[in-house]
Amino acid sequence: MGSEGSAPVVVPRNFRLLEELERGEKGIGDGTVSYGMDDADDIYMRSWTGTIIGPPNTVHEGRIYQLKLFCDTDYPDKPPTVRFQARVNMTCVNQETGMVDPRRFPMLGNWKREHTMEDILISLKKEMSTPQNRRLHQPHEGNDDQRVEQKGLAARCVVM
Repeated sequence: MGSEGSAPVVVPRNFRLLEELERGEKGIGDGTVSYGMDDADDIYMRSWTGTIIGPPNTVHEGRIYQLKLFCDTDYPDKPPTVRFQARVNMTCVNQETGMVDPRRFPMLGNWKREHTMEDILISLKKEMSTPQNRRLHQPHEGNDDQRVEQKGLAARCVVM
């Protein structure tokens, strides 16, 4: 084995994701962002759901945003793909797909291995408070405008 000097320790992908899962399950920060795995049986830990509660004094106040985060096998070396489940009007989000555009969202565009899903959610919440996003007209919440996976006709359940 050669002498590696002071090379940084690279945490393997699964250890990193297990750390993030544990942190997400404990609850983080002030409780306005949260995340967890979609499928506990997914041994590759790829599919995650995130939640952001819209920041006060913005058009997002009182809204709860669900996001899908997909960590492919190259995560954390490459960023996850991030998609809002409901329509949201933000400068860094594609209006048709709900995808967060890495060219317009610096955390994804200038991804660093140290960044986490928690960092992404906190940064998106901060983005909602920026001058260019805080007052943007938002789509109606009440019209069940949720995006649905395109697997034939998806049933929509309403809890009364």
